[in-house]
Amino acid sequence: MTGLELRLLRCKYTKKPAEIEEFTIFVCMAIKIHTFESKDPLVGRSHWWGAPDLPPDMPYPYVELEDGYPEPLTFICQIRLEELADSDPENVLPHKGMLYFFAPIDYYLGELDSPLDYHTPPVVLYRPDIEQCEPLSPYILCWEDSNESIFRPSLGVSFERVCDTPHDGNLLLANPLQDEIREAHPGEICLLQIDENDDWGLRFYDCGSYYIYTNAEALQRQDFSEVKGDLFFY
Repeated sequence: MTGLELRLLRCKYTKKPAEIEEFTIFVCMAIKIHTFESKDPLVGRSHWWGAPDLPPDMPYPYVELEDGYPEPLTFICQIRLEELADSDPENVLPHKGMLYFFAPIDYYLGELDSPLDYHTPPVVLYRPDIEQCEPLSPYILCWEDSNESIFRPSLGVSFERVCDTPHDGNLLLANPLQDEIREAHPGEICLLQIDENDDWGLRFYDCGSYYIYTNAEALQRQDFSEVKGDLFFY
């Protein structure tokens, strides 16, 4: 049974027999993302915040508003998949290329005039042949009528393989903390859990977490075009 099949067994049923629960907790692992300030260049590597290192033919994701004005999604992180291969021996994720995560969370980062909220779908971009696109360079996007970048300083990341019992923090392949989130997504895989963080000024109302999900069939095809977002908050 593959790692993805085990995860489906775990998330397919909201009420699982105890032996299934115990077995899948033992074999299914999540990947915790630790962030840190880095003096090393992060272009072409995994990092949180900063600017995405998009190939020239990969457009930055925008949302077209009702007035026709395009609004950029918030760039969350890019994951150089070779860097987490040791943390994903079940091969649930691809082990080559780059994943880019974007989400509508400017409002929760203190941009209270942002027209986007959690009802806006997130975007995940995948470039399997990223090594053929090198050298990469950070995407340039500035505030209107300014030369100031909209992007926050980038943070280095490291990966830790953890049992997928619910954890707080930022995780790939998470088993969400809240029953309400798990029960709302039977048969789906949580690609990314984003937790609030006072250091970043990131707060989901009084308390909460944001999740990016995909369906298992799409993940098996390495198709990340069918993602959806969900927010738990108090």
